[in-house]
Amino acid sequence: MGGNHTQPKFILLGITDTPWEQAPLFGLFLLIYIVTLAGNIGLIVLVWVAPSLHTPMYFFLTHFSLADICYSSIISPKMLTDLLFGNKTISWAGCVTQFHLFALFVTAECHLLAAMAYDRLVAVCHPLSYVMVVSPRACWQLVAWSYLVASLSALVYTGCTFGGSFCGPHHIDHFFCDASPVLRLLCSDTRRSEVAIFALATANGLGTSVVILLSYGRILHTVLGMRSAPSRARAFHTCASHLVSVSVFYGTLFFMYLQPASRHGSRDKVASVFYTVVSPMLNPFIYSLRNKEVKVALGKCRRRINLCRHQRGAANGIRESWNVLGWKGP
Repeated sequence: MGGNHTQPKFILLGITDTPWEQAPLFGLFLLIYIVTLAGNIGLIVLVWVAPSLHTPMYFFLTHFSLADICYSSIISPKMLTDLLFGNKTISWAGCVTQFHLFALFVTAECHLLAAMAYDRLVAVCHPLSYVMVVSPRACWQLVAWSYLVASLSALVYTGCTFGGSFCGPHHIDHFFCDASPVLRLLCSDTRRSEVAIFALATANGLGTSVVILLSYGRILHTVLGMRSAPSRARAFHTCASHLVSVSVFYGTLFFMYLQPASRHGSRDKVASVFYTVVSPMLNPFIYSLRNKEVKVALGKCRRRINLCRHQRGAANGIRESWNVLGWKGP
């Protein structure tokens, strides 16, 4: 990587260069980032402490939340500091690292979404063999496969994006180091890089989306054949949150990456905000607020916390009474 020997510094032009817009955007994106961290970390902790959520579905969901935390943290802190201080420079190594990690976790999310669709397929269409098919070993294998494919894909994406010589000025018309605005800065011919990125993005994006569509097509066929209306409603409710998350995530990704770099424009920033900032914030709410199991587990955790507080308060009261009476407590 790096066709020239000198490693240039880049300047991120950001979302806007209007001074009066930067402060409100900083406050908005800071709030979104805090909610993203709180929601995803809270969901991971809840799944970890609640035995009722120790199932394959929530196992995949914790890794999905972890990927949301990671790639949101790769983008948002730099964007927030740029909006607050106006120092929009980023080193060549920092730009490469940011893009590489971003590509890794976004690609991993694609494959995790496909694994979650497969989990729902087995749960709805083959409930009797669910425990055997979606075993703990199978879950770990699917997660490992997701990160392995994502790691190899990220290496190719990064090599193609940063593999040429850069011409000045080194201004990246984006709020983070993404493929299309970086490719515009290369002096050399980028057609091969564009084709390679397009082909790999198509393989990852369309490949996983086909798995998801086929899975839900089979689920829909099975659900419509159920005689019990409550069973149909429960099955639809279980899959609805996943479909909403898939639609938001894949809609913006397809718009961004399944087109040649020459067709990208200012609308990319708006689309990028959705899948880098907004989508990681929405996912915990999509998967938890409309999920009865999560609500029940959250209620139990709250009751445990309140009980512990009550017991601690009662113990402190007893100790104070002993001190007043001159007794020695334990």
